[in-house]
Amino acid sequence: SPDIEQSFQEALAIYPPCGRRKIILSDEGKMYGRNELIARYIKLRTGKTRTRKQVSSHIQVLARRKLREIQAKLKVQFWQPGLQPGTSQDVKPFTQAAYPTKPATAVSSGEVGALQEPPPPVWEGRAIATHKLRLVEFSAFMESRNREEAYQRHLFVHIGGPALSYSDPLLEAVDVRQIYDKFPEKKGGLKELYDKGPQNAFFLVKFWADLNSNFQDEAGAFYGVTSSYESNENMIITCSTKVCSFGKQVVEKVETEYARFENGRFVYRIHRSPMCEYMINFIHKLKHLPEK
Repeated sequence: SPDIEQSFQEALAIYPPCGRRKIILSDEGKMYGRNELIARYIKLRTGKTRTRKQVSSHIQVLARRKLREIQAKLKVQFWQPGLQPGTSQDVKPFTQAAYPTKPATAVSSGEVGALQEPPPPVWEGRAIATHKLRLVEFSAFMESRNREEAYQRHLFVHIGGPALSYSDPLLEAVDVRQIYDKFPEKKGGLKELYDKGPQNAFFLVKFWADLNSNFQDEAGAFYGVTSSYESNENMIITCSTKVCSFGKQVVEKVETEYARFENGRFVYRIHRSPMCEYMINFIHKLKHLPEK
């Protein structure tokens, strides 16, 4: 009846949810459950009796009604006008999605309230990556055949390694202005590229290069670079490698790579790309520097 419904709504506002805890009435010093207090309030206001079970059932009916309203609003917001469920192409790939992407999980209506935002990918802020593209591995190496015609391989540099975890520290932020002078200032320089953005795609990587190879004959050795990347998008990437010395660009190599779909993501591999002559000569000069 209307008077019971009005009293019920008033009691809901007076006595908020308290879980398994009891509410103590200061004038009586007794402990009551929420449903008991709502039943008491209805009795006082209307003179009509409602049991705790009736109050509990009434609350559940209201909760289900509220849930249906929320679901209806979500449905209206999600489906764009003119699109039918099941055929919508309103897909935003690779938004805070980890590698590899996981299939969607069905959620029952009772679990809607418990849904939370998924955590960011483990590599976000901990690896050379943006939301669109991630560097998986990079290596610079030398290969040579020995007298037994067996291949020998020496790694100068290797970036990559064990899987990341959320306990790993985040990367340290660096002010890009500290290294502007290490790169050309004219068109295509670091400042212009950084200003053009996206600025979260720039990383400063410092590493030690291991030049202590034990090859007997390095004259005919192959010097190369291999790198691999991953993305949730199918695109064409262009890899531009520039060598700069004393703030001036010495040489640039540009390579184009197409995606291959593997294990639910798009993979890009630049395999055994020959190292430029300038870098090979630079390595030789470093190896012959006098030790301090």
